[in-house]
Amino acid sequence: MSGADHVVYVLECADGTLYTGYTTDLERRLAEHDAGDGAKYTRGRTPVTLQHHERYESRSAAMSREYEIKQLSRRQKERLIGLE
Repeated sequence: MSGADHVVYVLECADGTLYTGYTTDLERRLAEHDAGDGAKYTRGRTPVTLQHHERYESRSAAMSREYEIKQLSRRQKERLIGLE
């Protein structure tokens, strides 16, 4: 893999909720979410819209950032992705 292949992303689901995830192939993962084959949480909440993504050089850095984002409040997440 080349550099920055680890992606942390934030989706807005059809019901207005936010979902944060990690992938090495953002386009494929978005298609999986929209097809109902993504995370259990996003099934039944499609379509999803990509609101934010960040690329990292290592899996560990991306996973740490995913955890950080998941700990944020809804308001803090909205600020991060520019919805506020």
